Amino acid sequence: MPLNASTLGFLTPTVAIPSYDRRRVRTGMVHIGVGGFHRAHQAMYADRLMNAGKALDWGICGVGVLPSDRRMQEVLSAQDGLYTLVVKHPDGSLEPRVVGSLVEYLLAPDDPEAVVEKMTNPETRIVSLTITERGYNSDPVTGAFDDSSPDIRADLRPDAVLRTTFGLVTEALARRRHRGLAPFTVLSCDNLQKNGDVARRAFTGFATLRDPELGAWVQREVSFPNSMVDRITPLITPDDVAWVRDQFGIADAWPVVCEPFAQWVIEDMFPTGRPAWEDAGVQLVEDVAPHELMKLRLLNGSHQALAYFAHLAGYRFVHDACRDPLWSRFLQDYMDREVTPTLPDVPGVNLEHYKRTLLGRLTSAAVADTVTRLCSQTSALIPKYVLPVIRDNLATGGEVHRAAAVVASWARFAEGWDDHARPITLVDRQADRVRANAGRLDEDPLTFIADRSIFGDLVDDERFVAPYRQALAVLRARGARATLATLVDAPAGAG
Repeated sequence: MPLNASTLGFLTPTVAIPSYDRRRVRTGMVHIGVGGFHRAHQAMYADRLMNAGKALDWGICGVGVLPSDRRMQEVLSAQDGLYTLVVKHPDGSLEPRVVGSLVEYLLAPDDPEAVVEKMTNPETRIVSLTITERGYNSDPVTGAFDDSSPDIRADLRPDAVLRTTFGLVTEALARRRHRGLAPFTVLSCDNLQKNGDVARRAFTGFATLRDPELGAWVQREVSFPNSMVDRITPLITPDDVAWVRDQFGIADAWPVVCEPFAQWVIEDMFPTGRPAWEDAGVQLVEDVAPHELMKLRLLNGSHQALAYFAHLAGYRFVHDACRDPLWSRFLQDYMDREVTPTLPDVPGVNLEHYKRTLLGRLTSAAVADTVTRLCSQTSALIPKYVLPVIRDNLATGGEVHRAAAVVASWARFAEGWDDHARPITLVDRQADRVRANAGRLDEDPLTFIADRSIFGDLVDDERFVAPYRQALAVLRARGARATLATLVDAPAGAG
């Protein structure tokens, strides 16, 4: 059965469908960067509210900015914005539903004017983003907006045919200012620390380059709440498309599968209004920072802690590695002994329960998250998720040997082959630099961490250098499993 508005009533009863009249839904949000995560997260929360008879004035208009977004536009157009979301539970049960909160989709390369006017419309009160960390054009050292991209420079020219997120959003804000309309809220839903602050610097930076007065107005008048997002949502493969067809009888060209866990914590700063997200399970708070730090260091940091050891040992799925007692013990010790001492109190959260839930998520085979996914773009991830834990513990005299071993596992991984002599492909924006540093480990084991653009001055602190050097030596001589055994004092053949 092809999925579209006319076939909803004919789907199998095991698949939940929107209980609301989609013809009554009006657009209140524009979302730039519609992908699997947005559809498993923000759009799901909107759909949940609509099924409860609420928020029908908060439908979502998706926007694609890149030429590669054309495929999404074609699929959603053919399916009337509908898609299948399948929640895979650890016990093997499935929870399929058709989500209907995406009511429009615009492709900016085809009609940038339509995108700008949609955001300028007074009914649009929130413009949200999942454009990835790289999409904010932030200088990795200063955090300032980087305007060196040719597309950015082109969008700054008068009468430009706009092609970037910054150009489109800033033009819409400028028109609202000119028309006497209150600005919409810009809500980053990307998985980066202080994402609202990052978005504020980026959009204010672009607007200032275009017009200093406009930049000052954006800085003063536009709200950029910080938020924390969490839900494991693997990339969809052709096998997933075939599985949804065979399992549920739905011909959906781009379904979404995800884990049951979902979390969204947002600073409640929406001058022009927002959906009643709290009625859908979203946490609205004054300060998202403690929640964000907890998630980034425990979840994202644990991803880094397991990924390179797992890949070196031959594991390809996260759940397989985490079901190995050696890996699960290491992760538990890392979270308890090195990460938890660096975390402040998190209002309303029991950290011990959160960690148990996290380990349960990682051991679930339902979503089949890949180790390879966790091993990509490491030069941007370890400095955010692992190195701050090391620095905090060094400052307080805490333990650092597990985190130092994580860094060593990356160095060993970057050499380009695993413990079974199989080649490793490095997927990283700094791949050449990282590979070159790892290639000199025979000459000097410290050459990898001597790269101050990544590690800062950690190479100067013997309390970090000594456990790093020791772990790297065991990794190169005896492999990942033997190294973990030395860290958890478990027999090398465990699991």
